[in-house]
Amino acid sequence: MNEEERQVLRGSLRHARRNLNADQQSEAAQCLHDLVVGQDFFVDASHIAFYKSIDGEIDLELLLSKALAEGKSCYLPIIPIENVDQMSFAPYDNNTALTQNQWGIGEPPAPDELILPTSFDVVFVPLVGFNTNCFRLGMGKGFYDRTFSFKISNRHSRPLLVGLAHECQLNETFPVASWDVRLDAVITAEKIYRPDTA
Repeated sequence: MNEEERQVLRGSLRHARRNLNADQQSEAAQCLHDLVVGQDFFVDASHIAFYKSIDGEIDLELLLSKALAEGKSCYLPIIPIENVDQMSFAPYDNNTALTQNQWGIGEPPAPDELILPTSFDVVFVPLVGFNTNCFRLGMGKGFYDRTFSFKISNRHSRPLLVGLAHECQLNETFPVASWDVRLDAVITAEKIYRPDTA
């Protein structure tokens, strides 16, 4: 599959999730919340990285609100202006003012000190598509793969990488590249996929 074919597949999967109506999106978000909050990895986590949902992605606001209400330290990704190829993270709570980045995604202010990717217990990862082995098809920018590339050689190192998606984003046809970071799990409103049980 060449890059043009990957782009066609991305377009098809993005269209599928955008086609979900408001009731379907709301029900999926509630089911996802109910499934995740009972998992040990969420209950035991103190530091969790989230992301702001766009483009039909499953909505994480219920999950984020739950984490904040439980006193967990929460973070959102940021793309530093001085290095647009690098992704970092910044603290977030209910009082944090967000500024839209070049893709229209809200970002919190950059922290004074860099937050290392290994600082998190759990990182929730956006995706366009995924397979049952928990490899993801992203938007093609490579932010998450570069940031968490150390997990390729040490899969069991922190943090736990958990993709969140609609069931319609499951797809077995995209090829996996050597730089693709396998997720520790992918969770939809319906089930939890784990690579070791695929």
